[in-house]
Amino acid sequence: MTAPDQIVIGIDVGSTTVKMTVVDPGTKEILWSKYLRHETRQPEMTRDMLREIHEAFPAITKDRIRVFITGSGGSPIAPQIGAKFVQEVNAVTMAVEKLHPDVGSVIELGGQDAKIIMFKQNNETGDKTAQTSMNDKCASGTGATIDKCVLKVGMPREDVPNLKFDPTKLHHVAAKCGVFAETDIVNLVKSGIPRNEIMNSLADAIVSQNLAVLTRGNTLKSKVLLLGGPNTYLPFLQECWRLRIPEAWAERGYEYDKTRPIEELIFVPKNSDLYAAYGAVLFGLYEPESVGRYRGLEPLEEFIQHGRKSKLGESAGPGLVETPAQRDAFAEKYRTPDYADAVLESGVTYRGVIGLDGGSTSSKCVFIDENENILKKVYTLSKGNPIQDMKDMFAEMRTWATDQGATLEVTGFGVTGYAGDVLERSLGADANIVETVAHMMSAKRWFPSVDVICDI
Repeated sequence: MTAPDQIVIGIDVGSTTVKMTVVDPGTKEILWSKYLRHETRQPEMTRDMLREIHEAFPAITKDRIRVFITGSGGSPIAPQIGAKFVQEVNAVTMAVEKLHPDVGSVIELGGQDAKIIMFKQNNETGDKTAQTSMNDKCASGTGATIDKCVLKVGMPREDVPNLKFDPTKLHHVAAKCGVFAETDIVNLVKSGIPRNEIMNSLADAIVSQNLAVLTRGNTLKSKVLLLGGPNTYLPFLQECWRLRIPEAWAERGYEYDKTRPIEELIFVPKNSDLYAAYGAVLFGLYEPESVGRYRGLEPLEEFIQHGRKSKLGESAGPGLVETPAQRDAFAEKYRTPDYADAVLESGVTYRGVIGLDGGSTSSKCVFIDENENILKKVYTLSKGNPIQDMKDMFAEMRTWATDQGATLEVTGFGVTGYAGDVLERSLGADANIVETVAHMMSAKRWFPSVDVICDI
């Protein structure tokens, strides 16, 4: 294949990833592409990927390059590199119309937004119009919610793409709000529900939420294209779409070709994660040659080093303190008191009570003697199984005592937190109290004059 003498770069700077394509303007063929998480370093990741493009196409000078950019993070970067900004829905629509003109609907899930595009054809003129519905105000039903819930469940990220969707064991997850979804996920984790069931429940909630809300009462039309990172890299999410969309079609009496495999009617196309970036190029090719002229990396480097700081400085308020001495005095006044586990006497038996807080991301355990002195406390990040967390903390507490030749005699056991019910049932706890009450009782014990308790 003859190397082109000029190229067009399409960039999609999203909330969690950067996608880039290099396109031959003559053939509209994708010559190079990449998809990477930017870890909140959008300009830096854009710069690094542009450097890779320079290395891949060393014979093409910057005056032979045009660049078009889209995505939620594209606007601040566009002027630095000379790019023309393209609205994301327009970019995706152009890519779909170019690559799949027979598609009736598009569902794209991004890092922090979701969109549905439905095409309608005028029977008289044959022209197609695109009806778009987008959720960009809340991260519910998007990749960000999935990412956070993967962490809550404690599932290694590399294991998630291997999940299979099983609709026979689903649990309630509120997908209307990302925070509520996380809360439900935590409750399921602390109740000992298996990880795969929790992730399948999340997928079903996301699919059902988007079908109910983003369609705005309309019916998706076959064929349905699944785009975006979550739809591309999570097969169990694809399987859920292929189950729920035909159910919606059946409920609404929508006729579709049942002789074709559902995988052909609801499918993930090649380069499904690059459609916005590629569509930005297609949009840009209709612009005059003078639009989108690449400026090179130097202005972007300057923006990374100095531009963002000066921009923030224009709107930043005054500091919280004026001098280092004021800062140090504040830190000392509110410093957390030092704590050390008690030193035990060998051969002595210590009687006391254990309190355990099974929280959403961590578990805490404390041993208090009969005089209400804290002798030992244990803090551990949750591994997704409250029973195992409890065993590990109890083992650490016993080792602490036996290593000193002492013995612990537990006369009572109280629990609180998300996992309180599970721990009460599994251990027969003497007390299971609401977390806010537990906070209040501790605060009143140590700070009798307390007025307000703030727990985050």
